[in-house]
Amino acid sequence: MWRSGLNSRSTTTAPALKEKKWDALVIGSGHNGLTAAAYLARGGLSVAVLERRHVIGGAAVTEEIIPGFKFSRCSYLQSLLRPSVIRELELKRHGLKLLKPTATTFTPCLDGRYLLLGHDDERNYLEISKFSKYDADAFPRYENQLYKFCKLMDFVLDSQAPETLHWDSSFTAWMRDKLEKSVFWAQCLRHVMALGQKDMVNFMDLLLSPTSKVLNKWFESDILKAVLAGDAIVGSMASIHTPGSGYVLLHHVMGETDGERNVWSHVEGGMGSVSTAISNAAIEAGASIMTNAEVSQLMIGNSGTIEGVLLADGTRVRSSVVLSNATPHRTFLGLVPRDALPEDFLRAIENSDYNSGTTKINVAVDKLPWFHCCGSNNTEAGPQHTATIHICSESMDNIGSACQDAQNGLPSKRPVMEMTIPSSLDKTISPPGKHVVSLFTQYTPYKPSDGSWENPTYREAYAKRCFSLIDEYAPGFSSSIIGYDMLTPPDLEREFGLTGGNIFHGATGLDSLFFMRPAKGWSGYRTPVRGLYLCGSGTHPGGGVMAAPGRNAARIALRDFKNHHSW
Repeated sequence: MWRSGLNSRSTTTAPALKEKKWDALVIGSGHNGLTAAAYLARGGLSVAVLERRHVIGGAAVTEEIIPGFKFSRCSYLQSLLRPSVIRELELKRHGLKLLKPTATTFTPCLDGRYLLLGHDDERNYLEISKFSKYDADAFPRYENQLYKFCKLMDFVLDSQAPETLHWDSSFTAWMRDKLEKSVFWAQCLRHVMALGQKDMVNFMDLLLSPTSKVLNKWFESDILKAVLAGDAIVGSMASIHTPGSGYVLLHHVMGETDGERNVWSHVEGGMGSVSTAISNAAIEAGASIMTNAEVSQLMIGNSGTIEGVLLADGTRVRSSVVLSNATPHRTFLGLVPRDALPEDFLRAIENSDYNSGTTKINVAVDKLPWFHCCGSNNTEAGPQHTATIHICSESMDNIGSACQDAQNGLPSKRPVMEMTIPSSLDKTISPPGKHVVSLFTQYTPYKPSDGSWENPTYREAYAKRCFSLIDEYAPGFSSSIIGYDMLTPPDLEREFGLTGGNIFHGATGLDSLFFMRPAKGWSGYRTPVRGLYLCGSGTHPGGGVMAAPGRNAARIALRDFKNHHSW
């Protein structure tokens, strides 16, 4: 298959890698690895980023799989990228351009109706009123309650988890750590008190309840509940009836574009442009990036301290500080010798949940999809084309049935799909008149019981099932397809290093967040190997194109480095 890497870049050579001892190495050029490299380099360290693939970006990548069509192969919308990272790394100056959709969500129905939500509260009221006057009145109150939790969530997302200090440290470092923990808990308490008891109880209810219970308490119409439930299932194998799944409903308001909450934007040039902007900031600060540089093993000295990495080609690269953007599973069970880690820690990593029900299909089409519920077939992009389009999502029963199929070991008979059409706003990613369609589909087990993803016929059957379902809402979609690229959970694992195909580097249930991520007692980016840090989505605060793990880990590593060299 013809392809080109649009984010391919190497700023150093193999001989140059081994000629010096680097202050820090970063394994993997996903957006978090690049973010960590940028902050480390800005802190004055010599930094090299080592990327296994021919292209940077990890899962935030743009690739031209079909000539003329540039796909955001994995992640596909931007909203969670922390404003602090955009500001501090000056990402807009480095080329980041966000394209705000004219509508936020579009849900077509087989009965000819649809729900189109956007940025205008009055229009939203009228749209929801088509299905329920009660829900139209309740929707602003629901959003306002979620908005109340945003300051607390922003604080938690931007903070390092106040973890126990494991490594032997100086008295000064120990005292600073105690002070920082005190400051964290004091600020946390201030945010809790600002909410008040009533809202704090509502917050705990949201965190602990099933998505279905939360939404059933607020709304009566199936379609609105299903649209909002879609926020809680992305990338998960958990049912909407699972206690604790309600937490992810906060994604509805956690993200923002240019200060405006709940706006999920396209990125000009595809999601790889996020990684390119961060890499530009890192390179400007002095970081070096090398592609086609696969790390096969970490080099650990007799004292249990990191000494560098061994590349797959045999090259030894020396450094006393290594940050891994790989998943915790890949890092500790693939790169670190087993005898270098405590048994209880290894058991925790081995038993982490990496289940995934995600298959991403990127499609090149020769015309915009026409949704029959919208009436006349206009060839120009409308608000619905710029929105996140929910297919087979007219009710929570649809979502529940799709999930149940996967829990029975089968790909969903009627997969739940999030469709986006980035070319409706971005004219740089497809030929004139043609379009790129992204399909985020669920649920697809890693190992289906009725076949194998390695079987081309089985793969094609699933893709055609998805396309045929879209035809029910947008007649002629299948016949408009020029070609497609499909990534099942094993593909995501093999090509992008996502263990189990899990897009978040591990499940994001309440038992896998904050102090519990990636393992109890090790949420502070440091690891049992002195000098080795985790900087990917498998650490606090978790997955999504957020860059918070990379920023937080770099700040910890930079402080440790400077403390060590000041002794």
